[in-house]
Amino acid sequence: MSILEKEKAPPSGAVPGPTFGERLRRNARYDLPASLVVFLVALPLSLGIAIASDAPIMAGLIAAIVGGVVAGSIGGSPLQVSGPAAGLTVVVAELVGTFGWRATCAITVAAGFLQIIFGLSRIARSALAIAPVVVHAMLAGIGITIAFQQIHVLLGGGSHSSTWANIAQLPSQLASARYGEVLIGSVVIAILLLWKKVPRKFGVLPGPLVAVVVATIASLVLPLDVDRITLDGSLFDALSLPTMPQGPWLAVATGVLTVALIASVESLLSAVAVDKMHGGTRTEFNRELVGQGSANMVSGLIGGLPVTGVIVRSSTNVAAGARTRASAVLHGVWILVFAALLTALVQQIPMAALAGLLIVIGIQLVKLADLRTARRTGDLWVYGVTVAGVVFLNLLEGVIVGLALAVVLLLWRVIHPKMRAEPIDASGSGDSGRWRVTVEGSCSFLSMPALTGLLAKVPEGAHVTVELAVDFLDHAIFEAIDQWKRHHERSGGTVVIDALGTFDMDSVGEAPPRRGIGVAGVRGFAPWKSWQPRHSRADDSTPVALRPLLAGVSEYHRRNAAHLQPHLDDLKDGQDPDSLFLTCSDSRIVPNVITSSGPGDLFTVRNVGNLVPAGRQDVSVEAGLAFALEELEVSSVIVCGHSGCGAMKAVLAQAPSEADGSDRDAVEQWLAFAQPSRKAFLSGHPVARAAAELGFDEIDQLGMVNVAVQVQTLGRHPLVGAAAAEGRVRVAGMFFDIPSARVLEITSTSVSYLDTVPS
Repeated sequence: MSILEKEKAPPSGAVPGPTFGERLRRNARYDLPASLVVFLVALPLSLGIAIASDAPIMAGLIAAIVGGVVAGSIGGSPLQVSGPAAGLTVVVAELVGTFGWRATCAITVAAGFLQIIFGLSRIARSALAIAPVVVHAMLAGIGITIAFQQIHVLLGGGSHSSTWANIAQLPSQLASARYGEVLIGSVVIAILLLWKKVPRKFGVLPGPLVAVVVATIASLVLPLDVDRITLDGSLFDALSLPTMPQGPWLAVATGVLTVALIASVESLLSAVAVDKMHGGTRTEFNRELVGQGSANMVSGLIGGLPVTGVIVRSSTNVAAGARTRASAVLHGVWILVFAALLTALVQQIPMAALAGLLIVIGIQLVKLADLRTARRTGDLWVYGVTVAGVVFLNLLEGVIVGLALAVVLLLWRVIHPKMRAEPIDASGSGDSGRWRVTVEGSCSFLSMPALTGLLAKVPEGAHVTVELAVDFLDHAIFEAIDQWKRHHERSGGTVVIDALGTFDMDSVGEAPPRRGIGVAGVRGFAPWKSWQPRHSRADDSTPVALRPLLAGVSEYHRRNAAHLQPHLDDLKDGQDPDSLFLTCSDSRIVPNVITSSGPGDLFTVRNVGNLVPAGRQDVSVEAGLAFALEELEVSSVIVCGHSGCGAMKAVLAQAPSEADGSDRDAVEQWLAFAQPSRKAFLSGHPVARAAAELGFDEIDQLGMVNVAVQVQTLGRHPLVGAAAAEGRVRVAGMFFDIPSARVLEITSTSVSYLDTVPS
């Protein structure tokens, strides 16, 4: 078994999985209580969202029932809970005002059908292509709009048709405020804001439900004159068929598309967030859209609000311990029972209580974390413009403006790669005549004005290095640089083009431009001779023997030190490596490169031939082993050999010396420790045969046998052997094939390539 593979149970003798009935009984003890918690959260939210949408009160409960039962049964996110969402209140209110309620139901049906088409077309993930900053800003704008609407209700009045009107009429509404309404709404707001601070034994109750119940009791006990919810009949009286919208078909189509897109995006983003909260089955996005579309068609057909996946209810569902989609379905059943039998209780709820609930919901849609992220990522303008558009225009126009600005900003960043031109002499004055021009990013013809302007700053006759750390470069830019290079060289200067990025400069003009892939130009992988001889960074007064090293240090400080510093800062108080890596001193072996590791990962011991002298005959190796195991407590010890090893070549060519040890030079004395490996190789070690089958020559076969022998020697070592026997450390062998740049695993009997990491 590979050292990187996880152990798996054998398939034989497997116990049959639980039956459906057993799974149902096992999960019922989690899903049943979770469904009750979600029901208690969803009930007041559904009523409040219906009021904010200018829809019949029962439409919110109908949507909650359908969202729970239909979307919960069909959807692709097992733990997501669907229902009426605050994100669509502004859209629905505008549709109700334009077309009327029953026509809005028809638009909901059409939007649901469109969602099903999206799901069946398997394009669900494309809905996630909308910039997250626009989605966050859209929700914030909706939250601000809801808050301004419901402030008027909390003050005892009625909301107006636009945010402008709500703001303009706020002073007069404050002057005529009804203090009973203000008191009830303030109680709800205070409870919701302080609910997180209550003792844990009370905190298990849903805050919205507690706030509405307390406010309702207070309104009944205290001598207050407040408006209460009025229902026009029972749940069954609220069931109604939609009617065709009367008005411009373009406006109708726009409404359908708006509801479908917003409901789809909000549901999918909510599903993504829910997936991060649990370790169960991931969301099937296309199926989720089919489920959401089906729920919207049913909800619209029987007189309900549009349905989406709702993060508040879904996160509550996960936190309450739900295991399957049964919890979401049951929450819809509980709402149905309540709406059918207990509607009299609903009519006791003050309007101001739901207004306070909606104000808090609206405020919570404006997340400071999203605002900080937008500022940190340079998207603050997109966020602000989208919020302003949603609040003061309408939701669709605000989103379109935000998306347009996001695209413009993206284009601006693409066409403006980071560029600079600077003298590279110590004084910074340019007197030495040496300049460096650096271009980083993606370079296309759109960057031509900036690039040509930058090159014009380089004085004639200067010795220039043009560093192109780019991943994309089209023919227009290549020609501009090439023409400037020829002109500059005719004026007596010199130009060296240094391709630092992943883009292949030789392919320009031979084929359509494409983005570079890989690490071909990354300096951390390239030897000095591949880039230094043409343009040494060291000063001319530097001794020749030190120039490559100092030039490399200079390059490190310029390009890598800043990126490495945060990692090193975490290690300033000590090291905690995972593995001891014992390998050859050969300069071609770079342990951190072939293991993709960084500072603090490997405790490295190197010697000629990667040998472990038996019987503690070498103090250096012994000290490394003791320190790694006893002080650093590494979890593994790796012996790594390599192809074309000079030590193995010498061991294979020379028989064991009969001379006294004092007559041998230091290398011969050291390589005597490899004689057990030579003997094993000549005796037909199975690793040698396995290496031969893979096409390796005798030197590399001996190198692999040597790794296997050193691993065996470590197994007999007092420190390593004892730790391995106790399971505290694992010993393994590796071999680096230099020509192919591939790593192989060496066991006591086999050789295999380590090309992939097993799942």
